[in-house]
Amino acid sequence: MIRPRNDTLLRALLRQPTPYTPIWLMRQAGRYLPEYNEARARAGSFLALCRNPDLAAEVTLQPLARFALDAAIVFSDILVIPDAMGLGLYFTEGEGPRFERPLRDEWEVRNLVAPDPEEHLRYVLDTVAQVRRALGNEVPLIGFSGSPFTLACYMVEGGSSGDFHEVKRMLYQRPELLHRILETNAGAVSAYLNAQIEHGAQAVMIFDTWGGTLAHEAYREFSLRYIEHVLSGLKRAHGGERVPNIVFTRGGGQWLDEIAASGCDAVGLDWTVDLGAARRQVGEHVALQGNLDPAVLLTSPAVIREEARKILAAYGYGSGHVFNLGHGVSPAAPPEHVAALVEAAHGLSKEYHRKAAP
Repeated sequence: MIRPRNDTLLRALLRQPTPYTPIWLMRQAGRYLPEYNEARARAGSFLALCRNPDLAAEVTLQPLARFALDAAIVFSDILVIPDAMGLGLYFTEGEGPRFERPLRDEWEVRNLVAPDPEEHLRYVLDTVAQVRRALGNEVPLIGFSGSPFTLACYMVEGGSSGDFHEVKRMLYQRPELLHRILETNAGAVSAYLNAQIEHGAQAVMIFDTWGGTLAHEAYREFSLRYIEHVLSGLKRAHGGERVPNIVFTRGGGQWLDEIAASGCDAVGLDWTVDLGAARRQVGEHVALQGNLDPAVLLTSPAVIREEARKILAAYGYGSGHVFNLGHGVSPAAPPEHVAALVEAAHGLSKEYHRKAAP
């Protein structure tokens, strides 16, 4: 594997020296871009867009045509794994993702099998390969998956939820059933991420969107434990090059030490975490990614620049920081504000890489 010409992201994730702080954005391909909405209309639905490698590759590349981002992230959805398990994923306008067959009965849980990504998720792997070819090795490609627990939340609830009562009821009343789901999910996620690496992903990220909703000890037992299982099964190199990984638990700041010790290369932070304090706490062990409040993109270029400056100053001098939002780009964010953020992150960060901390 040949490293990208712009390998700033990969070096930052491995805490190697960089000339500036790299930036990419969660949901950088999405509804805030008119060209994305046009492609989705051509596909007919969000799920059809995900399942069409030509269109999925097109929308993956759209933000890179507009902005000087330091990475692409493959366009897909975290719920393709449970869909491939036979749960029947569909999307309802205004309600988000739903499953036709949520896991409620014991026999359904016992019969759950991890899918073969080469067979059942081939459309994602074809998208990964197509994007890698189209990138021409200019910037790295990030692959991703939901965490075992986050996937289980949707699989048990049957869709999104404000409180996840069903999965938490199972957690407390029938923990052995939830552990069975999580074991299957962990195997599925490892195999899926490894397949993405085989097809061209040069870094991978685990999105633990709902781990932060758990009680303190429950997070360790039902979320972090299975993230560690995934990480232990991941390919750490491909084609002679390291493949760094990122773990992001939304609302996970209180478990920063434990996440940093999980075996990951980088920890994603939401906007509630003090980036400077996080660096002092775990920055000797892992890179850090984040953590601008996405709402800042709804303000003005001047405010965006100032808030970006604060993030960079909080992290301080040296490498090991990947600039990102604390969650995804809002559909209401003007594209020109994203451009202002990318420009600010690149321009303002150079002084932090020219010399050691004073």
